[in-house]
Amino acid sequence: MDTFLTSIQEDILREIGNIGAGNAATSLSQLLRKKIDMEVPSIRIVALNELIEQIGGPEQIIAATVFRVEGDAPGTVYFIMALKEAENLVHEILQDDIAIFDPETMRQNEMAISVLKEIGNILTGAYLSALSDFTRLDMRPSIPYLGIDMAGAVIVDGLLELSHVIDYALIIDTKISSHEPTNGIKGQFFFIPDADSFNKLFTSLGINEYE
Repeated sequence: MDTFLTSIQEDILREIGNIGAGNAATSLSQLLRKKIDMEVPSIRIVALNELIEQIGGPEQIIAATVFRVEGDAPGTVYFIMALKEAENLVHEILQDDIAIFDPETMRQNEMAISVLKEIGNILTGAYLSALSDFTRLDMRPSIPYLGIDMAGAVIVDGLLELSHVIDYALIIDTKISSHEPTNGIKGQFFFIPDADSFNKLFTSLGINEYE
């Protein structure tokens, strides 16, 4: 079950998410040379042990871009899409139906991988920038790592390690769409702060409790 947030907390987090999405949409529009819209259908805090279920279970094949957040409120960021969503995004950008990887050899397409890392960079940078502006805390993403595999294989080890020091993650659901006929491309942005970073973030937002 999601942890309880007051309406004020939800409003602040949603505003941060919407500003980040707006900044990311501008950057994506420049990259794709077309109008891009981004929505934040929901933003919430969930228990760390529920994250795998949030993305469809441990056997769901995902593309996960992982960053280390450095600065005043360190933590770990995951930008996660189902494999089909990731392929749709690559096709939208490259205007080419290339596969992310060959299912027989499991060899990755370097161009597709580069595109996914760049999208992760844009979205993560936009959301962290919005969070930094609101909190006035320095928050910088590291060079990304991209993993494509079952969710259990890609993120379980990292979550187990993080679960020793933190209980919760901030989730920003993200929907990317262009003005062409499309159902949109959905992804999830997880921010998992280090110990004490959640308290530091919420205190900087003028909120002393988050549970």
